[in-house]
Amino acid sequence: MTLSNIRLDVVTLLCDTDFKRRPDTNRWSHLDGRPFTQAEQTLALSSTREEFEIAAAQIQREGDYRREYQEAVHAFLKLLLPYFAQVPDGSTVSDVIPRMTDEERTAFERLCDIVAPDGYLYAPGDN
Repeated sequence: MTLSNIRLDVVTLLCDTDFKRRPDTNRWSHLDGRPFTQAEQTLALSSTREEFEIAAAQIQREGDYRREYQEAVHAFLKLLLPYFAQVPDGSTVSDVIPRMTDEERTAFERLCDIVAPDGYLYAPGDN
């Protein structure tokens, strides 16, 4: 099957599939728990091996990204929290960066690229 024969709607649906059959509908469901409609179940069951392989590769990439992100968040906090203990309450990340070594700033910048690729760090409650 050529790439042009791949049905993107099928791949997208497969990427959003919980493959455990629901006992109430005897169908698969979306990752958010919504049961598949009969049309969605039929579409998913019509998928080709190639479409399943593409969906599996995408699911793997998304899982890898989530793991990398969570590891980066943990490392980011591990890097910053000791510095926040040294500055007054209400201080920001901008206040602790000057206290870092060059090596720590390099690590900080690398982690920022993962945790805040748009350049903005948001805390719970930020609007």
